[in-house]
Amino acid sequence: MTGHDQHPHPTVAPQAGHEQLYCPACGRPVETVITRRKVLGAWVPAWGPGPCRNTDCPAYQPPDG
Repeated sequence: MTGHDQHPHPTVAPQAGHEQLYCPACGRPVETVITRRKVLGAWVPAWGPGPCRNTDCPAYQPPDG
């Protein structure tokens, strides 16, 4: 894998032992997304909250598509 292999969008991670993450604005559950970050020259996974899909939330982001 080279440094040029960048994914345009984060990948949704499977729910394999990771805690459920919540939207900081409305408190509803959101998807867990996985991104990559570089640590000591190696790419490692980083899990974080995905976009909120609640239409009543101020942090709402419509799905791409």
